[in-house]
Amino acid sequence: MAGRTIAIGDIHGELMQLRTVMSKLPKLDRDDTIVFLGDYIDRGPHSKQVVEYVRYLPKMISAKVVALRGNHEDAWLYVRRKGWPEFVRPPIHGCLAAYRSFINAPVPEQLQEPIDAERAAFESGRFFPTRIVRWMEQLPYWYEDQHAIYVHAGLPKGSDGRFLHPSELPNPPVQVLWLRDEDFFRNYRGKRVVFGHTRTDLLPPELSNFTPDDPKDLWAYENVVGIDTGCGRGGFLTAVELPSMRVYESRG
Repeated sequence: MAGRTIAIGDIHGELMQLRTVMSKLPKLDRDDTIVFLGDYIDRGPHSKQVVEYVRYLPKMISAKVVALRGNHEDAWLYVRRKGWPEFVRPPIHGCLAAYRSFINAPVPEQLQEPIDAERAAFESGRFFPTRIVRWMEQLPYWYEDQHAIYVHAGLPKGSDGRFLHPSELPNPPVQVLWLRDEDFFRNYRGKRVVFGHTRTDLLPPELSNFTPDDPKDLWAYENVVGIDTGCGRGGFLTAVELPSMRVYESRG
């Protein structure tokens, strides 16, 4: 008997919302799988605690746990290798919140700047413990089971105009972390893809066949399912169970 898969969207440092969603899930067994779509860190106040929760979850439940890489994890790894001030400095990315979470300092206000004494460590990414860096480095870019393909952002087209399976992309397949392409949202017709990264209220509202009256809700069209409902940015966390398409939210 095929098990269920629970896909969980972008968490962005919101531990309480993650705990709320997890508390609403049905009892899972060894045939079931939880797939996190990445972006555990930045924006919310508890990046460190979210990462530790996800890291240790396989020891706490019998279901299989798959934690995918998000573009924020990928970006911080790049920051550590080469630096990327254009990513870490803009307040919209919420990187300062992750820094202060990992050093156990007060969480910044939305527009607060790092003080001079913390700028070097913040902008180099050297505040991440080695164990967390190693964990981020081994996060897979995609996962597939009988129900769907799971990626952080989406699938790109190749030169022949065909949407490519992640296994067909150059290694590492970073496009599946950063893609934000309306062509994919509107025209993909392959095996179901579950993704995060792009907030559902920014996806084409006229296409969603899942509660189209609520643009902040899960977004689904044909075989494309978006579940980034703005957690860490004033929204809430969403999980979807496959194949039933039952939805679990941190709101309400």
